[in-house]
Amino acid sequence: MTRPPTAAQRRLIDAADPGTGRLRGTPAQLAALVRHGLAFRHPRPPHDHFLTPAGHRAREADPAAEAGAAPEPAASGVFAARIGGEPSAPASGPARLREVRGAWQGMLELRRMTHPDGATDRPCGWERTHLVQAAALALEAAGHRPAGPGAGDGGYRVRETPQPEAVAVYEPDGAALRACAATLERAGWQAGEYTEPRTRTRYLLASPRRV
Repeated sequence: MTRPPTAAQRRLIDAADPGTGRLRGTPAQLAALVRHGLAFRHPRPPHDHFLTPAGHRAREADPAAEAGAAPEPAASGVFAARIGGEPSAPASGPARLREVRGAWQGMLELRRMTHPDGATDRPCGWERTHLVQAAALALEAAGHRPAGPGAGDGGYRVRETPQPEAVAVYEPDGAALRACAATLERAGWQAGEYTEPRTRTRYLLASPRRV
């Protein structure tokens, strides 16, 4: 588990620009936020610091609840969306909805700040190197239900594939599978429906759109 932000870090996060997530602080303070995955340093001059999706999530979170237990982030420090089928997963409810909403808004801001043209309608570099998490975040943020741990549980499951820059999305309900495709396309992905030859299972093959 990653510890919640310190009081000083939370003051910096809370004081970030509400629109852009731009941060102000000493170099040491900003470097600490970067180490904890709560901020990133913009690659172009003047190299300002901005909240990551995890930083936006921390700003959205209830400080009282956060003091008791911090949600589990991805290994990179960015919000861990539910990919479906996890043995244990965060409970659904208002707190989880706030976390997901904050993570998605943070992802859109990360797109805007890292694309040269400021576009938010297509995935950014982080999403292309974290395909499963990125696709799952788009689905969970749009309200799709992730599958439970049982093999026959309904809901989506996002899985890696041998193909570069592509994930597979499984959903036993055909209408829900098509709805997942529509969501991913709105989020800047290309998604096509296929059938596994041996099992006849329908699934989506989705990849981030480049233009």
